[in-house]
Amino acid sequence: MADRTLLLALLINLETEMREMGLWEPQSPPASAFDSQVPFCYDTMNFAQWLQWVFIARFRAILEGSHPLPQNCDVVPMAEEYFSKMELNSDAIVSLLRQFDQEF
Repeated sequence: MADRTLLLALLINLETEMREMGLWEPQSPPASAFDSQVPFCYDTMNFAQWLQWVFIARFRAILEGSHPLPQNCDVVPMAEEYFSKMELNSDAIVSLLRQFDQEF
């Protein structure tokens, strides 16, 4: 069973890393971006936006509201693919996401 306190701490650390790397956006994408039918809203957002506006936001709501957790989480492969194309050191973000995935 996943440790909710650890998951929340990982989300907080993920947000901190994204802010430090300049990946945190002050403004939400348009509402239509959230209507995507593809995984990770890949057709309407970049992965960093999805992490911020979907992944972190939804998991924070689940954890803080004591709602049931999903059965699994497997976000690391997408993170590795996305960040491999960027010229920045994303090791901390991928490591945090790996820890998050492992809790499931």
